[in-house]
Amino acid sequence: MTKADIVIIGGGITGTMIARALSKYDLRTVLVEKENDIADGATMANSAIVHVGYDPEDGTLKGLLNVRGARLYDTILDEMNCRYLTTGAFIAACGEEEEKHLDVLTDRADRRGIPYRILSGDEARKEEPNLSEDVTKVIDFHTTKVIYPWEVALKAAKVAVNNGVQILLGHEVTDIEKMNGKYAVHAGDEIIEASCVINAAGIMADRIASFVEEPWFTMRPRRGEYFVLDKDVHLVQHIIFPVPSEEKGKGVLAVPTVYGNTLIGPNSDYIDDREDNGTSYYGLDYVRKNMAKTLRNVPFNRSIRTFAGIRPASTSSDFIIEESKTSEGFINVASIESPGLASSPAIAEYVIGNFVSKHFDLKEKEGYDMTLPKDIVLSDMTEEERNVLIRERPEYGRIVCRCEQISEGEILDALKGPLGATTVKGVKKRCRPGMGRCQGGFCEPLVMEILSRELDKDPLDIELDGKGSYILERSNR
Repeated sequence: MTKADIVIIGGGITGTMIARALSKYDLRTVLVEKENDIADGATMANSAIVHVGYDPEDGTLKGLLNVRGARLYDTILDEMNCRYLTTGAFIAACGEEEEKHLDVLTDRADRRGIPYRILSGDEARKEEPNLSEDVTKVIDFHTTKVIYPWEVALKAAKVAVNNGVQILLGHEVTDIEKMNGKYAVHAGDEIIEASCVINAAGIMADRIASFVEEPWFTMRPRRGEYFVLDKDVHLVQHIIFPVPSEEKGKGVLAVPTVYGNTLIGPNSDYIDDREDNGTSYYGLDYVRKNMAKTLRNVPFNRSIRTFAGIRPASTSSDFIIEESKTSEGFINVASIESPGLASSPAIAEYVIGNFVSKHFDLKEKEGYDMTLPKDIVLSDMTEEERNVLIRERPEYGRIVCRCEQISEGEILDALKGPLGATTVKGVKKRCRPGMGRCQGGFCEPLVMEILSRELDKDPLDIELDGKGSYILERSNR
């Protein structure tokens, strides 16, 4: 049995941000994740926006933590050398009725200290020529950012590991026993004894909670589907939102990404299967039709990929962050849907300040480090810098992914360390081979060869992503 002070269940953006924040303290912390890798759920498939906090209603945790989290990101992204792009966000109203709702948003923004500017429809179209002629007024929340969500989660996990947190991947929690004021968390082939359990299990949070109590909430998965447009499609510079509504939430968006693609989506459909992240004709058709409200000339024929993500929504309209009333030391961090990504640094701060601190004397450990060095990214370098690097390390001169110009050296770097990639998708998340126009058509076999060689595994045993997702069925030799 492994002894710990705190067990975090879930390796998405919420769990990894909590692990990172806890890693500065003299605590034995273990994070367990049922998948083969960090950030394989909702963190992997979302709009990638750091919302600034104008949308959530007053008096909610969403309102409180969104504003704080967005501000914390400014430091965290720089500390961990994460990519981000400050795009601004156009909230586009069509007609007088929708313009009235913009007044609600500006009122909240004023009270929360969020900067913005107001543009007429014509002024906005000068900056965004593809904006619909039906748009009559726009608020630009110009400090809004987009990030690379799984990069942030992976790097938060790396910081945590560097500071002594243990992370167990591929360990699904199957039971939690109460014993003498502590918990025995059964995770894969491990039993972890801890005084405190933090339930950050995303769409499975109610099932994890049911091991220790009858949860008052039920997770209600909502699927959102997206198009990814090729990076040579220069559709928008800002994120384009419709006016939000109770029925449609934030609606169908156009989002310029960190690496130059454009996301179009999502829809929002409740589904029964918590793991059904496949796209549908009806969902994508909904995205096409509703994007036309605020944006014209969207070249859906230039889409290089469609995908879907599952939002960890619940029967609660707000975040659920609370200690169990019947099981002391069991902390639910659930229903972390939008703006959960933006709020995650503040969620970590809130959990530690309001709950963890009641159970432990929080003392900072000596020598903790919340920073990470910058990754080697060949495409970011000047020709002279690349030549120097390739002379020293020839593997950086062998291009594996032609679309994104990813070298073998970068892939080898992605395999290193305690959280190194072990699957094709794991490599893709860390350094992007397969993210380009051909979607891995040329580079995926080469990535498999590198994984097989470096991990000393039979090619038949290389997985695409989750357990059992083998790519090859048999050898022809």
